[in-house]
Amino acid sequence: MRGILDRVTPAAMLVEALEPVRSDPRRSAILMDIDGTLAPIVRHAADAHVPQATRTLLIEIARRYGVVGCVSGRPATGARQMVAIGTIAYVGNHGGELLRPGSTRAEVDPQLVDWTARVREFSAQVYGPEHQRLRVRSEDKGSIAAFHWRGAPDEQRAEAAVREIAARAEREGLVVHWGRKVLEVRPPVLLNKGVGITALLAGAEVASALYVGDDTTDLDAFHGLRELVSSGGLEHALCVAVSSDEVPEELAREADLTVDGTTGVRELLEALL
Repeated sequence: MRGILDRVTPAAMLVEALEPVRSDPRRSAILMDIDGTLAPIVRHAADAHVPQATRTLLIEIARRYGVVGCVSGRPATGARQMVAIGTIAYVGNHGGELLRPGSTRAEVDPQLVDWTARVREFSAQVYGPEHQRLRVRSEDKGSIAAFHWRGAPDEQRAEAAVREIAARAEREGLVVHWGRKVLEVRPPVLLNKGVGITALLAGAEVASALYVGDDTTDLDAFHGLRELVSSGGLEHALCVAVSSDEVPEELAREADLTVDGTTGVRELLEALL
């Protein structure tokens, strides 16, 4: 279906496009990124929230569909706290954590646990007064250290300082990943949203899956679903990009469908019902 619909807005067209998952909801998985997808992007990530209208739709979808999950770069428990729905699953830290519905503790890859102290030590060593002066914000995500420069007074200088952190991380054997005005320093362990959703869907009786996202990290989720189709683990995969001024060109190019911002995501959720 990729490339057939460049931009979907009319409700009837959207319902038709979603037919592979709508036709058998109990055997379908609905997987959503959070920031930029369910929740509008804001200057400080801590201020982001899921609008109540979107949350209400997601609660109803959780009642109808076989698997519903949020897939985020945030820690899984933080993602659940933000969305505030305990009956769905959360894949956190870009696939490194899995918090199942009703569980109180996330399942974490043991390799990531082993690297947590090293990543925190690196962050403490490289982040200093100059970064604070430039308004670069550090974020401790356990086995991932994030450095944000969105909203800095001089974003160009702030980004340059963050790129120096990235270069040092690579010299020290860590892995860097770039998002929308954020650098993540990660352990040298396989870690992405595709791995996370594959773990979530393992053993689930689903034939079709929908994934919706807005950033480069969501490409891995697209690829993960399509690999499941290729291997016979799924019959259908539908990959949706959320448009914005910052949407990566590659994400839009690889998507089966594109919706307009978080408002378009809400329209998609309505169409699923």
